[in-house]
Amino acid sequence: MEPTPERRIGREEKVATGKLHATQYLVALVLLLLATGMWRLQVLGAEGYKQLAEANRIRKTAILAPRGKIFDREGRILVDNYPSVECFLLRDQVKDLKADLPLIGKGLHMQEQDILAVLKKYQLEPKYEAIPLKQDITPDEQAFIEAHRNELPELETRDVQRRLYPRDGFAAHLIGYVGEVSEQDLNSPKFEFYEPGDVVGKSGVEEMYDALLRGTDGSRDVIVNSHGKEVGQLGQQMAKPGTDLRLTIDLDLQTVAERAMEGKNGALVAMDPHTGEILAMVSRPTFDPNQFAVRLTRSYWSQIVSDPDHPLMNKAIQAQLAPGSTFKIIMSLAGLEEGVAQAMRVNCAGGGTFFGHFFGCDKHHGMVDINHAIPWSCDTFYYTLAEKLGIDTIAKYATEVGLSQKTGIDLPDEASGTMPSTAWKLKTQHEKWYAGEVISVGIGQGAVQVTPVQLARALSGIASGGVLKRPHVVFANEVPPQMESALISSYPGSGDRTIPLSPENWETITDAMADALGPGGTAGAAHLEGIDFAGKTGTAQVVSHSAGATSLGAGKERANAWFVGMSPRRNPDIVVAVLWEHGGWGAGSAPVAAQVVNAFITKQRKRAGNLRLADGPQPGDSPTQDSQPAPRPAKTVATERNESPVMDGVRTASTGPHAKPGVTTSSPIPQP
Repeated sequence: MEPTPERRIGREEKVATGKLHATQYLVALVLLLLATGMWRLQVLGAEGYKQLAEANRIRKTAILAPRGKIFDREGRILVDNYPSVECFLLRDQVKDLKADLPLIGKGLHMQEQDILAVLKKYQLEPKYEAIPLKQDITPDEQAFIEAHRNELPELETRDVQRRLYPRDGFAAHLIGYVGEVSEQDLNSPKFEFYEPGDVVGKSGVEEMYDALLRGTDGSRDVIVNSHGKEVGQLGQQMAKPGTDLRLTIDLDLQTVAERAMEGKNGALVAMDPHTGEILAMVSRPTFDPNQFAVRLTRSYWSQIVSDPDHPLMNKAIQAQLAPGSTFKIIMSLAGLEEGVAQAMRVNCAGGGTFFGHFFGCDKHHGMVDINHAIPWSCDTFYYTLAEKLGIDTIAKYATEVGLSQKTGIDLPDEASGTMPSTAWKLKTQHEKWYAGEVISVGIGQGAVQVTPVQLARALSGIASGGVLKRPHVVFANEVPPQMESALISSYPGSGDRTIPLSPENWETITDAMADALGPGGTAGAAHLEGIDFAGKTGTAQVVSHSAGATSLGAGKERANAWFVGMSPRRNPDIVVAVLWEHGGWGAGSAPVAAQVVNAFITKQRKRAGNLRLADGPQPGDSPTQDSQPAPRPAKTVATERNESPVMDGVRTASTGPHAKPGVTTSSPIPQP
C-alpha cells in the first residue's frame, strides 16, 4: 500500500530539519574557532605582533665606537682616527638584488664578482643584518647612493672612524694594524662576542690591547618608510670610545732607530733596564698598516706574503737566530760565577783542536785572559771555556738570564728561542748529547737561538747586577691590573727577578765590554766620545765556523751581524740590541746601536740642562733618565717640538678621503 501524499511530505520535512541542526552546529563551531583565533591575535599575542609591526617601520643601526688613540711616552700621537663613510647592504629591502648589481657596481666602482663575493661571505647571516659592502667610499659614491635612494633602497651609508697610521711603516710591527674579523676568528672563543664585519686588532699593540682600544658600539633607532628611506629618529644610545693608550716608546729614539735600520734586514730593541720599558723597537723590512685599515687588496697581500724577507714578522721578538759572539757575555758570566774563568790563560794561535777537530779563530790573539777575551772576542778562549764548563752548566746560566723562554713582553706571538742541553737533545731529538757539540755553543753557534728582545733583557740583567725586568711597551700602571697579572701568569719565569751575581764578576764583565768600544776592541769604530758606552759584537755565521771556515760569504750566505750594548756600563739607563741579517761582521751593527745611544744621552743631557736653567744648578746632578712615567696625555696633544735633538716636530694634516680642512695633528712622524 503506497503512502499518502500527506505522509510523504511530513517525512521530507523531518529530514530537512536534521540537516539544518547539523549545519547550525558546524557554523557555531567555526565561529568559536574564529573567535578563539581573534582572541589569540588581538589579546594574547598583541605585544609580540606589535613589536613585529614596529620592526617593519623602525630600523636599528649601529654607531661604531672610535678606537682609542695611541701615544708615545711623552704624549705625542702615534696613531689617530679619521672620519670615513662606509656603504652597507640591506638585503631585506629588495626582492631581486641580482637585478640591481650592474647599477650598484657602476655607482660604487666595484666589479659584480666582488659584490657577489661579499654576498657569499655573509650568506649564512640573518637577512635583516646589514653587511659591509665597501669601506672608505668617496664623495661621488655617497652622492650616487643619495641620488638612487628610491631605486636602490638596499644601500645605506654609515659614518665610521678609520685608523690613521704613520706612513712608510713607521713602528708598524710594534703598533700593529686592524682588520675585519675573519671567519676563522669567529670560530675562536676569543671572538665569541664579535660579529662579521667587526674591526679588531690583528697584530702588535692593536691586537694585544684590543679590548681596551675597541670601545663599545652604540645604536640609533630610526623610522623608515616602505622604501627603506629614513624619515625620522626615535632615539639613540651613544657609543663609548675606546681607551687611549700610552706606550713606553720614545718617539725621538724611535725615529733615530728607524733611520739607522733603513735599508737593512733585521731588528733593533732599545730598553730601559731599570723598568723594562721598551724605548724603541724596529723590525725590517716593514709594511704599511694603512693598507690593512680599510679592505686589503689582493695585490698588496700577495706582495708581502711572498717576500722572502718576511715583512710581516716582528723580528725583534720572533726572529730566532744564533747570537754569535754576543753569547760570550753569558759564557763569561758562567765561567766567572763557576770560578773557572778567573785563572784561565789561553794561547790563541788562530784556533784550537778539541775532541779531534780543529776549530778556527778569526785572528792569532796570542795569550788571552778573561779581561781581553771579551773585547778581542777570541773564539779560542771560549772554545776552551766551553770544554771546561760543559753544556749543562752553560745552559743553567743562559736560562737564568732568560734565554730559551719568552720574556713576557706585551706583544703577541713572541718566540722562545732555544738553549741546548743534554735533556733538551734527548727530548727533542731522542739522542744523547756528545761532548764535542759544546764547542760551537761556546761561541753562540750550534743549536743556540735567541731573539733580539731576549738578548736585550739578558744583558740588562747582567749589567744591572743580576736584576732582570720584564720588557713591556705599555705602562703597567695604565692598564687594568687583571690584564697585567694575566699576562705575567701566561709566561712562567718572565716576571721581574734577581739572579745572584758577584760584584767582582759584574765589574769584570762590564769593564771588558767597555774595552770592546775602545782601541783594539771589536767595536772600536762605534766609540762615542764623552759617553760611557759598552757592548759586545757578534758574528753568527750561516756556514760552519769549524775546521777553519772563516769566510763570511755573500748575499744570503753572509753572516748575521749582532751587537748588544749599554750606557753607562754598569746599572745602565739604556740597553740596545741590534740584529742585521746577513750584515757581515758584528762590528757593522755597533754603529747602528751607537746612533740610538748617542741620541738618548744627548736628550738626557739637554733635559738635565733645561732643568738646571729653570731650577738653578743642583750639586751632584747627573744626566740620568727620569724613571717616573710622564703624565697621561690629554685629548688634545701638544708636541714638545724643541725637545728632541734628532727631529723637529711638524704639523701634518690628518688625511684621508674625508679629512676636514684645517684639522691638524701635532706629530714629528710622517703621516700617510
